[in-house]
Amino acid sequence: MKSLLFLVLISVCWAEPHPDNSSLEHERIIHIQENGPRLLVVAEQAKIFSHRGGNVTLPCKFYHEHTSTAGSGTHKIRVKWTKLTSDYLKEVDVFVAMGHHRKSYGNYQGRVFLRESSENDASLIITNLILEDYGRYKCEIIEGLEDDTAVVALNLEGVVFPYSPRLGRYNLNFHEAQRACLDQDSVIASFDQLYDAWRSGLDWCNAGWLSDGSVQYPITKPREPCGGKNTVPGVRNYGFWDKDKSQYDVFCFTSNFNGRFYYLIHPTKLTYDEAIQACVKDGAQIAKVGQIFAAWKLLGYDRCDAGWLADGSVRYPISRPRKRCSPNEAAVRFVGFPDKKHKLYGVYCFRSYN
Repeated sequence: MKSLLFLVLISVCWAEPHPDNSSLEHERIIHIQENGPRLLVVAEQAKIFSHRGGNVTLPCKFYHEHTSTAGSGTHKIRVKWTKLTSDYLKEVDVFVAMGHHRKSYGNYQGRVFLRESSENDASLIITNLILEDYGRYKCEIIEGLEDDTAVVALNLEGVVFPYSPRLGRYNLNFHEAQRACLDQDSVIASFDQLYDAWRSGLDWCNAGWLSDGSVQYPITKPREPCGGKNTVPGVRNYGFWDKDKSQYDVFCFTSNFNGRFYYLIHPTKLTYDEAIQACVKDGAQIAKVGQIFAAWKLLGYDRCDAGWLADGSVRYPISRPRKRCSPNEAAVRFVGFPDKKHKLYGVYCFRSYN
């Protein structure tokens, strides 16, 4: 009972002179207030969806528990946004604000700022989204010794596609895989993106790198060469391999584009070099693999004519399966990597609107 009374007494208020002995000038009764208002950070939505080239707001607001105030007024509020790497081992600085000071980092410079619709609004606006913006972001609010965080996932509309180079199957280490995707107007896919693609029907028996350094492949129709016909459908995981020495294919991710993808109507079939020049003469450039997949998946582009692409491959997109044009499934059909100097095909071009 005595200890309970003591706790009640010390949780009341402030410090004051002792009433029974005013001559003891430095003696004080200390009153400690515990369990004060706690800083809370809240993201109203855990996932935000957008597309390449768009603008997006990542929600983040902060409060003090049991109060309606944004801050105590004693300390300046520091807002820090970071992006979590796909392996969750590091954080990449995006934006920091404190008072009137603002600083953005890397390729976010000039594209990010706070919404500040109210005094407790720390929501981050990202403009002109790029493929690399996909991922999870952390909003951290710091006030004196208090801090709290919230995490928001930014998803981009797009398509995952498997890719291997002219050299053939399993010829890319992790770093070469990253470059291969970038060369084809895409980025190396994350596990979440591959998983979503598998749920949408992607079935591919070759293992490929993902952005976290793992090697995996999606199977919707189990069969002997792909883990066995008696196994369950799923994303097969080879685990993590040496990024410098191990070689696999890669899964790339791309989104919509600001331009026009089209099959060039030309009086004759073309070699690879002639195809490049034909697109240039038409005010465009030869299309990339990521662009044909984006046009097929996101725009429903359908064409039963095989055409050259920038990597030297020949492909054609079918969104309406029919006889002699991918009769069994909608897909981007792969003809191969023909001889660039002697084989003749049409060409797919891309004209940017930027």
